[in-house]
Amino acid sequence: MVALIVIGVIALVALIGLVVVYNLLVGKRQMVRNGWADIDVQLKRRANLIPSLVETVKGYAAHERQLFEEVTAKRAQAQQAGDDAKARGAAESELSRPVGKLMAVAEAYPDLKASDNFRQLQEELSDTETKIEMARRFYNGAVREMNTLIESFPSNLVAGPFGFHQAEFFEIETSERALPDVDFGGTA
Repeated sequence: MVALIVIGVIALVALIGLVVVYNLLVGKRQMVRNGWADIDVQLKRRANLIPSLVETVKGYAAHERQLFEEVTAKRAQAQQAGDDAKARGAAESELSRPVGKLMAVAEAYPDLKASDNFRQLQEELSDTETKIEMARRFYNGAVREMNTLIESFPSNLVAGPFGFHQAEFFEIETSERALPDVDFGGTA
């Protein structure tokens, strides 16, 4: 009788442990999904700003047609990359290169730099880049926590059978996505 009670207590403790670990894994997975959704919102915001920026610069720099086409093509590729963090990061890095060139081209046109529309677009794009960076840090932190939990004992015993898999980190090469510094002060 005592052995049966001991077995029952051990089974109950194991069941409670299983439920606790499962719920921890579900919580971490939700944090990863939430983090990805935040990144996706900011990347879509950036993708929506780019056509306005291109059209604004086009009026001043008509001879930069190849650059405009490259920005448009890279934007389409980034949008088609979907929710695969690795593919999306690579596509967004590729998009950052021509956008950086576009901003540099704009530097050569004083009338464009003085345009309120261009300044507003540039400020929104810069603000969006900052928000992407913050969302990326949150997402990567959530991925790190979930991946650690998936690999740690005893949660690794629960993760595999219940279909929890490691998530990919989201990386954009920061040196390539930095916008050029622009001085609107007019000092030479």
